[in-house]
Amino acid sequence: MAPACRTALSSPPACAGELSGERLLVNVPSCSFHLAADRAFWPAMERVQAGRVAPSLGGPVAHAAVAGRTDSPRHGLDLLEALPTERERFQPYHAVRGDLLARLGRHEDAAAAYAQAVGLTTDPAVRAFLTTRRSPGKMSDEAGTV
Repeated sequence: MAPACRTALSSPPACAGELSGERLLVNVPSCSFHLAADRAFWPAMERVQAGRVAPSLGGPVAHAAVAGRTDSPRHGLDLLEALPTERERFQPYHAVRGDLLARLGRHEDAAAAYAQAVGLTTDPAVRAFLTTRRSPGKMSDEAGTV
């Protein structure tokens, strides 16, 4: 558990002051990894993402991941599909897409999305994680965090 993440997300206005701009974008994946099992985390994260102002693909992809948890995987996928074509070169897009497809039970499509994400990373730890995620036994409607 990452206490700093829990503190930062417990009140989004405080979080916005402490983790603004690039720092927020950098900390979102770390916090989501540590707090994924905490159901209270996702609504708080949605409030943080809704107030995000830094333009990049990272923010909208993170928002789609959060929407996929707080609303529905279909809503998250709709948000991903609305992104510009640059998304195809963005590894987190494919990783989030794989997670959301797995949540919908579309395991073959999820495995293909994870394979694309694996192909776009050079980080051995990320590659190992994504390779594990695309294994049939790891995909379910309660897939792990991306």
